[in-house]
Amino acid sequence: MPDWTYHPLRGPAGALLGTRRSQRAALRALATLTSLPGGRRTIEAVFGHTAPPSALAGTVAGIAVGSRLGAVVPPDVARDAVRALPTQGAGLVVVEPVGPGDVDAVRRAAAGRRCPVLVRTDDPEVTAALTPHVDAVLAVGGAETAEPATAAVADALAALSADPGGAVLATPEILVEAGPGWFQRVAEAVTPTDPAPRVREVGLDPRRWPAWWWGMCVGIGMIVAGLGAAAITLGPLLLWYDQGFLGLDRAGLHGANHQLVHFLQHDRITMAATMVTIGVLYTGLAAGGIRRGWPWARNAYLVSGFIAFPTLFYFLAFGFVEPLHTAVTVTLFPMFVVAVRRRPVLPRWTLAADGPETERRRALLGQLLLIVTGVGLFAGGAAVSTVGLTHVFVPSDLAFLQTTSGELSAANPRLLPFIAHDRAGFGGALMAAAAAITLLTAWGWRRGEAWLWWSLAVAAVVGFVPPVAVHAHIGYTDLLHLAPVYVGIVLTALALVLARPYLCARR
Repeated sequence: MPDWTYHPLRGPAGALLGTRRSQRAALRALATLTSLPGGRRTIEAVFGHTAPPSALAGTVAGIAVGSRLGAVVPPDVARDAVRALPTQGAGLVVVEPVGPGDVDAVRRAAAGRRCPVLVRTDDPEVTAALTPHVDAVLAVGGAETAEPATAAVADALAALSADPGGAVLATPEILVEAGPGWFQRVAEAVTPTDPAPRVREVGLDPRRWPAWWWGMCVGIGMIVAGLGAAAITLGPLLLWYDQGFLGLDRAGLHGANHQLVHFLQHDRITMAATMVTIGVLYTGLAAGGIRRGWPWARNAYLVSGFIAFPTLFYFLAFGFVEPLHTAVTVTLFPMFVVAVRRRPVLPRWTLAADGPETERRRALLGQLLLIVTGVGLFAGGAAVSTVGLTHVFVPSDLAFLQTTSGELSAANPRLLPFIAHDRAGFGGALMAAAAAITLLTAWGWRRGEAWLWWSLAVAAVVGFVPPVAVHAHIGYTDLLHLAPVYVGIVLTALALVLARPYLCARR
């Protein structure tokens, strides 16, 4: 009899994605992605997987494992599970039940494995055939099988506490039921933490400021810069360096095309709103996440910033250096570097109980909708950047302007590069905001994390309302042009409504 205990966590047959086929499809998709160049690191990054705490390390059936959290799978999905689940945080994979007809499938699954693979069988021939290929072969049945539990993190903690030397295994059904990051959430729950920090005076010496202070400085700076850009757009529109580059003032723009002033206003208000959105998200990540030692919060902040700041160099494609944009970047980028380079604080989080199942399921749907929205916004930002760096306009733009690119270029050869600079910059900012939204949603979904809901809600309001308002104000109401914005508003509003009871639950 093996000297270890495992607890299979099983969920109801009607998981969120429905059927056994959907569960296999999810595993197959992850396994396929991990097989691509750089796929494993990408998947680990997308799901926010970090090294498990030392409390989860141990020995299972005589095999050293970095984490006693694992999965139990049937032989027909073993190959996909062995490739995919370690990227989610699984420390071992148990394949059961294994018969003579499954030997070849298990051998293929165990080849090139990134975590220990154990097999359960009572067939001596299977044992002899697989012993050289897997890490351990265990007997079926016996006292080591516990009563089934649920996907709740609390149940996993109870199983770990009941048998400190055992492994806690989840079925593919439970991983689909629990949503992304189950292994990570359990690992966080067993991570030793300090008491939650209080905001306290640390003096005026920046050398003493913690990383999250610097992160908040960047966020607040982005908000101020975005509001300043909006004020300029609604006021003079063109500053001295704009006029110097174009050789035109506001009246000259109107003379070149009677809709051009409004078109530039719509571009720049949208850009300003996106800057404020980024600032709100960075402030939330700093104050709500980095301050409490969440590794994923720092990583989300880092990824978004590494998209946002390099967009300054779009000027190389247009020969137009914008002094205020440059000044903002030069001021904020060092703060950003300090925020991500300074030693993170020790973990200081407190996890709330999972709560009612209906509440969790609705929040899981809300999470999916927000991830879809974030991915869509990122694709939109990439498209806007591409258009700005190439064609400058889409057909609806030219219909609104009632002109062609050639006519605008003939009126002033620098008009196209000037407009393209704004558009490409907006595309880059939108990608940065979308990355923050997507990663904040994918990695930070925890019950009782009200700061996350408020960060997303405020970001949605300042990101969606001004662009819609300015389009309506100037009469640029082409439905096809605005359809992605309307879809984003509907999906985001629905997601926030579904998720609010879960994210804003009292601890």
